Amino acid sequence: MKVLVTGAFGNVGTSAVEQLLKRGHTVRCFDLPTRGNRRLARKLRGRVEIAWGDMRSPDDVAAAVRGQHVVVHLAFIIPKMSATGVESEDRPDWAREINVGGTQNLIDAMRDQPTQPKLVFTSSCHVYGRTQDQAPPRTVEDPVCPMEHYTHHKVACEEMVKCSGLDWTIFRLAATLPLAIQLDPGMFDVPLDNRMEFVHTRDVGLAIANAVSSPDVWGKVLLIGGGPGCQYEYREIVGRILEATGVGVLPDEAFGSVPFCTDWLDTRESQALLGYQRHDLSDYIDDMTALLGYRRHLVRALRPIVRAWLLRKSPYLSRRRSRPDAGAFSGQRRAEAKGR
Repeated sequence: MKVLVTGAFGNVGTSAVEQLLKRGHTVRCFDLPTRGNRRLARKLRGRVEIAWGDMRSPDDVAAAVRGQHVVVHLAFIIPKMSATGVESEDRPDWAREINVGGTQNLIDAMRDQPTQPKLVFTSSCHVYGRTQDQAPPRTVEDPVCPMEHYTHHKVACEEMVKCSGLDWTIFRLAATLPLAIQLDPGMFDVPLDNRMEFVHTRDVGLAIANAVSSPDVWGKVLLIGGGPGCQYEYREIVGRILEATGVGVLPDEAFGSVPFCTDWLDTRESQALLGYQRHDLSDYIDDMTALLGYRRHLVRALRPIVRAWLLRKSPYLSRRRSRPDAGAFSGQRRAEAKGR
């Protein structure tokens, strides 16, 4: 089967391409011709077809779609750790041109094909908004409540996909952390007691590859997460990753307190249809320590310097330590931590 993957060299894209190739599909990769993307493309030379282009260009998109049986649409500007270097919340109008306008270009190009391809669109569990005050898990039937430009774009695209007249499936993804050495300041935005479901990027890639050949996913919105064994409070996820990478657990007051748009998901239907849940957080940590290699020992040796550098990126720590009651606040948080 011929499969186009947009955003093919991103976090989920690389996992999806890998799994699609394992299943014998012919893969066309569509992405921006950046230096990093070209480097990744060279590693796949001879195994995939490359179509460089911009989602904002109807001609680029039409050329990429031509002759494909399925389109996996992953290209999207995100709020944190964007491969473009620009985040959706910093330039929302520009991001909308790519996210919403690009998705419309894709749908139009697919409709124009003599045989219309099927569409797999990846959305996000962030579309539910702040749900920490509600009993988990989130289900497909729960109402969406977008809180940021990114999730407004995702909700708009979901509706466009549903009204497209194409065969479609929509995946709302749980927290899919990249296999990359990235300590982003956004890590501090999530309160430590926030519920968060982890899903390994390779499992998302497997879910996508299995969906391409499935007769049972079309017309469905599916929640894609790691399952009950991957449902944590953020404290455990970030703590275990920081310990494994040599940084060590960071103080509670470095993290935000406003509920974050993540939660636990009901993935029973998606798992029954796609059988993709193979990895857990321990596997991800093993992958990250292998990726760090000898640098992990350097981080440990330089831990005080690395921790100080990282904590300077927390807007919450500096704000709290500048308050008159900062000492009492920190003492209270330490006491609460010891009591847990």
